[in-house]
Amino acid sequence: MTPVSQSLVADDTSDSSDISALTESLTAEVNRIACDKTRAIQQITNQMKMLALNALIESARAGEQGRGFSVVAQEVRAVGQQIDTLAGDLESQLTRRTGALMSSIARMTERSQAERMVDLSLNAVELIDRNLYERTCDVRWWATDSAVVSCVADPQPVARAYASERLGVILAAYTVYLDLWLCDLDGRILANGRPDRFAVQGRSVAGEKWFREAVALRSGDDYVAGDIERLAGLDDAQVATYCATVREGGRADGKLLGVLAIHFDWEAQAKAIVKGVRVGDDDRLRVLLVDRQMRVIAASDGAGILSERLPLRTEGRHAGHFHDPSGALVAFHATPGYETYKGLGWYGVIVRAAG
Repeated sequence: MTPVSQSLVADDTSDSSDISALTESLTAEVNRIACDKTRAIQQITNQMKMLALNALIESARAGEQGRGFSVVAQEVRAVGQQIDTLAGDLESQLTRRTGALMSSIARMTERSQAERMVDLSLNAVELIDRNLYERTCDVRWWATDSAVVSCVADPQPVARAYASERLGVILAAYTVYLDLWLCDLDGRILANGRPDRFAVQGRSVAGEKWFREAVALRSGDDYVAGDIERLAGLDDAQVATYCATVREGGRADGKLLGVLAIHFDWEAQAKAIVKGVRVGDDDRLRVLLVDRQMRVIAASDGAGILSERLPLRTEGRHAGHFHDPSGALVAFHATPGYETYKGLGWYGVIVRAAG
């Protein structure tokens, strides 16, 4: 099997951003033109007032003969004042209305971008769910392989060597795995697919959580999906371990004989997922996968993996967005699961830093 495709989703956030930016620019231009025109009106009314004032002065000098002209000048002055007041009101209202419109556009753009980020978060966690569902199918299928069943039934050197050879053939075709371990019921590793790279045969995994859960499985149809961890036996690599029981005759209801553990190469595949979310050229955006403990298990910037805990405020929601104390916009979506794989309570998350 080939690695996860890096082509995840098409990006349309730039289109919405361009439209909102254009709308904001046009609104600002309308506001500028309106202000320019009202100022031109005010200049004209100022000239009218000045002419009216000069007329009043001249009518005063003319005495009784200029009284009628004085009345006209007074009226012109009053009309000029009214026009000036109307122009001022118009400018004030237009500025206020266009300002409110620009604020509304900004809020709509923010909401649209946040909802898009939620959708992209879903895409990320959904794609990994589908990929991990395949891992649950793989482990249950390979646990019925005749070489695997024969090895745990009678772990003689020849059977163990053949089982390792068979597991190696599987690894050659399925490149998303680091190694496959076949264990007896005491947790001793009997065979693995890459013995030349990982010398783990004979080691005990009895204390591993995934092994303890696997030996408690009731049927060959059941499986264990482990959380992401660094595994010392695999050079401290980041892995997702999936287990199924090996049973007599390869039957789901057969006698329990051992456990097959397959170690998914998490770091490489998760990196392909989070980097495959095309969110435009905004370098403020960070794409993440977090587990149920809000521990970062994948990050597009490669930072904080298995060490950072994200303060994700879900408030009981399956999906949503919020601003954190720094002003960053955080969008998230919980795992929807896929087919019989219900997921492990993980979230896809996108964080856009403030600024």
